Amino acid sequence: MNTLLYWLARGLVALIQALPLPLVAKLGRAGGGLAYHLDSRHRRVVLKNLTMCFGAEKSPEEIQLLARENFRRVGENYACAIKTSAMSADELRPHVEFAGIDRLPQKSGDAPPPNVVVAIGHFGNFELYARFHDVRADYQCATTYRALKQPGLNRLMQDLRGTSGCLYFERRADGPLLRAAMNQGGIILGLLADQSSKGMRAPFLGHDCNTGLAPAVLALRYETQLYSAICYRIAPAQWRLEVGEKIPTHEAGKPRSSEAIMRDVNQAFETAVRRDPANWFWVHRRWKD
Repeated sequence: MNTLLYWLARGLVALIQALPLPLVAKLGRAGGGLAYHLDSRHRRVVLKNLTMCFGAEKSPEEIQLLARENFRRVGENYACAIKTSAMSADELRPHVEFAGIDRLPQKSGDAPPPNVVVAIGHFGNFELYARFHDVRADYQCATTYRALKQPGLNRLMQDLRGTSGCLYFERRADGPLLRAAMNQGGIILGLLADQSSKGMRAPFLGHDCNTGLAPAVLALRYETQLYSAICYRIAPAQWRLEVGEKIPTHEAGKPRSSEAIMRDVNQAFETAVRRDPANWFWVHRRWKD
């Protein structure tokens, strides 16, 4: 069964990658719109989340329209992520723009620039975070991931991601490799930080939720600067990746608490969600008890 799933998925990937990106975006939106009607379980999660966060400022009709658009965006983003994973920097250039990238530290002489940690989230085509190297060749992108339960599908996923040149470290197995990389220079370590994770309870969009501490902990451990980054979908098959202002990790010469740092990260993500609510991954149960 695992082998069959692998070859079926590989065939679908090959088909998507053979199509023009604008067409892939349209097909993804259509698939997401269909999923809105067929996937009642996730539709209820999205509607519940949106109502909890925006029920006081949006009507039920507006929330329903936003939920439908969110499903379309999710379908579009996943389909486009498969296509863009096989595209070169030159092919991607007309579709992706970068902003704030010069906020990251610059190299001095022949030495690589200092490492940085970047808190990222499931915004837009979030696989494009791995392409910061396209515009900052002095940096090596890296991130962590959790392996899928199906070995074949996990191998296919990593094959897709590997074309970007980003380094991927499995959270449970590759700790020593991650530490070795962070003891070098020129690493952008992107860490997904917008899902329910053990660590602390912190406000997000007006309600407390479980918030992981990894970006703060690693930035303090390796004495790096910390930033947030958001992938905005600005049109079909068009994205803008924005690096936010530096998030302070020290105050009055002393390290800030990880909890205080992650509250700032949540605030940066909240600002991004309010800027374009349909751009975020609302199908996740972010506000678990």
